[in-house]
Amino acid sequence: MTHTFVSALVLLMLILDPLGNIPLFASSLRPMDAARRWRVIVREHAIAFVILLGFLFSGETFLSALGLSSVSLQLAGGVVLFLIAIRMIFPPTGGSEEVLAGEPFIVPLAVPAIAGPSSMATVMLLVSQQPARILEWAGALTVAMMVSLLLLLGANRIQHLLGDRFVLAMEKLMGLILVAVGIEMLVRGYRTLLASL
Repeated sequence: MTHTFVSALVLLMLILDPLGNIPLFASSLRPMDAARRWRVIVREHAIAFVILLGFLFSGETFLSALGLSSVSLQLAGGVVLFLIAIRMIFPPTGGSEEVLAGEPFIVPLAVPAIAGPSSMATVMLLVSQQPARILEWAGALTVAMMVSLLLLLGANRIQHLLGDRFVLAMEKLMGLILVAVGIEMLVRGYRTLLASL
């Protein structure tokens, strides 16, 4: 699947799922004062950004070391995106996120809420398909992270203004779009695999 800057940005936004992260961030940071909450959100985004940049720039080396092809990554990425999307549309009952006591550091906010397996696989997939455009993908990742940061800095306000139902509905809509993206990746990966046989 050939991506443009815009399509890569949209894909990364769907994967990062800042609206879906609002309840986790709001509940994890509720005991803190506003200034401390802002610092923690910025810090966790910075950590996640560095991790994803690492996967973006070293993904090809990582794949080569494991002897994996871009086709296998595309097929695996399609499966992961599909499963993540299904989880967004049909979240587990009883709440799947465990809020740890004390101030969160790296886990669970930076990893896996922001820089999870799906976002790591996505940045590696972008580079494996079009490695010459790695700086463009880095730019798309930067913009996506900035949007996520801004949305989560206003998590409490967004949740208060829009309500839990609207946030949940938006997450389900993003999940539906992500299902289509995952299926498209699977189909294209399967076609590429068949053509190489």
